[in-house]
Amino acid sequence: MRRIEPRADALPHSRALPSNTIQAVNLLNTNLLFASLLWGSIGVGYCIYGRRQRSVIPLVGGVSMIAVSYLADSVLMMSLVCIGLMAAVYVLLKRGY
Repeated sequence: MRRIEPRADALPHSRALPSNTIQAVNLLNTNLLFASLLWGSIGVGYCIYGRRQRSVIPLVGGVSMIAVSYLADSVLMMSLVCIGLMAAVYVLLKRGY
């Protein structure tokens, strides 16, 4: 019995993507997953602290850190933004806001 194989150009995965196609973020990047876990956990801590102290600044900072850890596609950018948010929360609390 003769086996019929499909042509190579008929397979959907054999086509090359156009150069202007946005490629998906690699969700299996361990560095990105670890940084997202770290900064998201710190953000959750800020949210809990802000809610229990009834302080808006740490609450907003925590929600922002969670959002950045979810939306950022670079470990460096995520870390820099989250460190900046932590510094902003610290400065604003020291100034009495």
